[in-house]
Amino acid sequence: MADAHRREWAFVLAATVAVAGDLGSAEEAAQEAFESALGAWAVSGVPRNPGAWLTTVARRKALDRLRHAAVEQRALPKLLPEAEPEAGDDDAAAFPDERLRLIFTCCHPALSEEARIALTLRLVCGLQTGEVARGFLVSESTMAARITRAKQKVARARIPYRVPSDEELPERLDAVLDVVHLIYTAGHTAPAGSSLTRPDLADRALELAGLLRDLMPGNPDVAGLLALLVLTEARAAAREDADGRLVLLEDQDRTTWDRAAIAGGVRLLEEALRGRGRPGRFTILAAIAAVHDQSADWAGTDWAQIVGLYDALLDLWPSPVVRLNRAIAVGFAEGPAEGLRDLDRLASDPLLVRYPYLAAARADFLRRLGRREDAALAYQEALVFAGNDVERRFLGDRLAAL
Repeated sequence: MADAHRREWAFVLAATVAVAGDLGSAEEAAQEAFESALGAWAVSGVPRNPGAWLTTVARRKALDRLRHAAVEQRALPKLLPEAEPEAGDDDAAAFPDERLRLIFTCCHPALSEEARIALTLRLVCGLQTGEVARGFLVSESTMAARITRAKQKVARARIPYRVPSDEELPERLDAVLDVVHLIYTAGHTAPAGSSLTRPDLADRALELAGLLRDLMPGNPDVAGLLALLVLTEARAAAREDADGRLVLLEDQDRTTWDRAAIAGGVRLLEEALRGRGRPGRFTILAAIAAVHDQSADWAGTDWAQIVGLYDALLDLWPSPVVRLNRAIAVGFAEGPAEGLRDLDRLASDPLLVRYPYLAAARADFLRRLGRREDAALAYQEALVFAGNDVERRFLGDRLAAL
């Protein structure tokens, strides 16, 4: 059931929205379908196609709601088109995956950027509210309220469930790229739980990024995002050892990196860089990933170039997390004392106060400087805020080694 939820939630919800008439009713019907499966599958076994079973049940439940409660007269917005698109419709051909239709609906410009991303992560990916909150560095209650307000705004604004026109696509694209990137981030390092990664989310993000590129093949920002995901995922096999322990980039066996994927990611990066205008933030992040991927070993990493790329990224995206990553790069380019100095300047940022990677980065530089007691305190702080069990185990091992 958990596997079906991870793999099929987005398909089930996207297929149910067109019947239910609004996002809230569709979500409730999809949840009820999964609840029904718990009982039915225990008796009759897991069906050969769980997604099709769940979708059929969810759509039936949505239709029952419409019949028994007259939701079709009250639900706002009316997401259901005059008729569902046939297989040969241009609409269906342009969006080969219903999830993209749902993402673009959630990323309507009537919503704030944060609301678009949060709503899509919750509805399209089925992430729990707490998991979405971790991605935004806010409390779960704050995120729950934000998602509720976003659903209400969708209803009040009568946002249609349809493919945006050519004129509408550019203004929607930035938010969609953010969504896909955050989906991959949640898959690359799970915000909570016993596993380091959620491969289903990482694979879903890669698939969605590929579909976006098929939809907009000449767009450099789309190519840049896909390049970033491919170049990062190429190192996935080296991130854990045989015992399931986290392996940092510094200690990874680079012979296990996917060289074919790296070559493909570099080609995508070159394509993005050939685009008109200034490179976008995902293209710059892809360039940073390419520097790592193309370094023969840790000692040969061009940290000065990485610092320069982070400087360019800060001009486009002056976020606390980018500043944190730049400070870490400075520590490897100019020495741990310089990196620690930059990290300490970020310690008072309210968005980073509970961010475990700030404390973990400080602990590492303090360890390298031989300041064992200070490092131990920083590792303890990181352990308080870390949510992933594999990362917690790594931090605990580092603390014990001190």
